[in-house]
Amino acid sequence: MTTHPIANPITAPIPIAALPPRRQPTAPGGGTSDHPDERETKQHGLTDDPEWFKTAVFYEVIVRAFSDSTGAGSGDIRGLIQRLDYIQWLGIDCLWLPPFYPSPLRDGGYDVADYTAISPQYGSMADFTELIEEAHRRNIRVVIDLVMNHTSDEHPWFQASRSDPEGPYGDFYVWNDENTKYPDARIIFVDTETSNWTFDPVRRQYFWHRFFSHQPDLNFENPKVVDAMLDVARYWCQVGVDGFRLDAVPYLFESEGTNCENLPETHQFLRQVRTMIDEEFPGTIMLAEANQWPEEVVQYYGTEKEPECHMCFHFPVMPRIFFAIKDQRAKQILDILADTPAIPAGAQWGTFLRNHDELTLEMVSTEERASMYGWYAPDPRMRANIGIRRRLAPLLDNSRNEIELAHALLLSLPGSPCLYYGDEIGMGDNIWLPDRDAVRTPMQWTPDRNAGFSTADPGKLYLPLIQSLAHNFQYANVEAQWAQPTSLLHWVHGMLKVRKLHPAFGTGTFVPLVAENESVLAFLRVSSEETIFCVTNLAATARAAKVSIPGHAGGTLTDLFGGAPIASISKDGEVVMTLGSREFFWLKVT
Repeated sequence: MTTHPIANPITAPIPIAALPPRRQPTAPGGGTSDHPDERETKQHGLTDDPEWFKTAVFYEVIVRAFSDSTGAGSGDIRGLIQRLDYIQWLGIDCLWLPPFYPSPLRDGGYDVADYTAISPQYGSMADFTELIEEAHRRNIRVVIDLVMNHTSDEHPWFQASRSDPEGPYGDFYVWNDENTKYPDARIIFVDTETSNWTFDPVRRQYFWHRFFSHQPDLNFENPKVVDAMLDVARYWCQVGVDGFRLDAVPYLFESEGTNCENLPETHQFLRQVRTMIDEEFPGTIMLAEANQWPEEVVQYYGTEKEPECHMCFHFPVMPRIFFAIKDQRAKQILDILADTPAIPAGAQWGTFLRNHDELTLEMVSTEERASMYGWYAPDPRMRANIGIRRRLAPLLDNSRNEIELAHALLLSLPGSPCLYYGDEIGMGDNIWLPDRDAVRTPMQWTPDRNAGFSTADPGKLYLPLIQSLAHNFQYANVEAQWAQPTSLLHWVHGMLKVRKLHPAFGTGTFVPLVAENESVLAFLRVSSEETIFCVTNLAATARAAKVSIPGHAGGTLTDLFGGAPIASISKDGEVVMTLGSREFFWLKVT
């Protein structure tokens, strides 16, 4: 057999500067790699690639939850700047920052009180521009949330609208004398709201809201609202952000006789936003949060002649990854991808396992939802609205095999993946906290006081640390896992390194393959440069399957991680794969 030279390891030591200054572990060689190209954190600046988002790995960071630089008990922008070396080492290409605007924080900042300011608890505009500069210097882009659908009821626009109906802001929101209009619109937050209308005692009218009753919806039928939101987008583009996640975008317009979702007027508005961005700030992306079925979501891309969003989250894929792990069959994933229409050439899906919201179960059947609740949320406190408010590791009972399997699917299925802060170290959740706070607790950096997140008195933290038996911060933290070469942190870092070496995962076409075992998921990712064969055993026990790989008869399958040949494809274009429990392979086809 031909021997293959062993390549240098693809992982690199974590930058010591990314850890808290109070306790630094001593790394061999002073914390540097033995490989010359990785002896220091590389800071070459942004690459000039207009389609960077197609191969990017995103990382959602709640500013309040990540790192406290002042001892105030709440994370801030300066703290995030101090952790950028860690984020770069991990292998992240783009940060997604949920709202950091002034807000009463009744919905995690999605109740915006000022669209063009930084909440003082997080820092200043100077801090934010420095964050952009420092991230860009590390070739990390920054995407922020643009919450266009609604504001806080404390926003000056709403206060002016309710107090002066005839004034310049009187028609900035959707008002009505009765609460019976738009009866076909569903209530989204079924746990807390009984109507989409709320009576305002000041204006003596009802205002429309698709979410909480303290979040009145803006009236996009008013051209002044459209102009105001375009100006908000311009403002942040001028500051230097690389894109926007468009929150709750299907609900911008209302129309009698409809469910007030995915209306033509919404798409017309998004085309207007895209035109402005392309003309004035080329290279800036729009990412739609549209929790809809695939055939409806693809409309948010527009067309190649009339584009809308560059990216859309593929919500239906996410619950089916979790369903398939417990169901131990590939059918759910294959079916939803088969039902997903093609998207324009310049577009990309966004995928994720978990984020700051509940794991939504709106895009599954009633029977599937019941199964998911039974598997993943046996305690009613784990549920919120139509979903599950749990982090990745607790969802999967801290099973390393299942956590790795879920990541392998996320990183190899079509789309650009988005990781949620702390999932790379298996952070836990706290179902005793209200609403979505269960999954928004402080990032765990060290086993020290406050997990290295803050020097504040522990009682001053914005939320308590995770101290459960299985996920206690004293061993589920960055420092402890950095010291263990076999930790989940190092494994995720290595996976992202391998993915970055193979752009086909981002830009290649998805080709499902026939496997003669219902527990085995097999597919190709095909680009003009390479073909990658991905095969996964979703079962808890070992499986063997004959897989047909048309067009590659006589080819060789080589492991992407170690470079060793694994198997040969027969002259009939078939290969027999034997996989252990929850095992997967990424193999290059040559």
